[in-house]
Amino acid sequence: MEQYTEQAQSAKVEELYMDTKLWKSQLRFTDDEMHFIDHLLNSYVFEPNTPNLFERLRDYQDRLQKTVKNRKEVTDRIRHHENNLGGMLECMDEACDMVYYQEHEQLKAEVTSFQENFRYLKREIFQYAGGILKKRKPFS
Repeated sequence: MEQYTEQAQSAKVEELYMDTKLWKSQLRFTDDEMHFIDHLLNSYVFEPNTPNLFERLRDYQDRLQKTVKNRKEVTDRIRHHENNLGGMLECMDEACDMVYYQEHEQLKAEVTSFQENFRYLKREIFQYAGGILKKRKPFS
């Protein structure tokens, strides 16, 4: 069984910690996007005579709220994981490290899945909204 040096363990922890910082930054950006989309869906810029307008907007609002909740859950898991990374410094063998790496990879998959799902929802909303925005008369 290979013994790990404190310096090597510190470098491993730092690498995982940098990943968590990136994920948190990306999720903060999606938070801004979600606020914008929420304001868009609750605004009065849509053509009122669009078939099923209310139902579609309600569906998008509900799905957006679920996404907001999911973003918070993922962010909380990242924060928890980040706080636990210091325990990796106490690992002195590969088996102990694997617990942290497995949790990290699972979290990475959750972040990726969240981002892909949000991108899909955002694209769907923007495609729908782009076709039914009220036509503004140009200034004369």
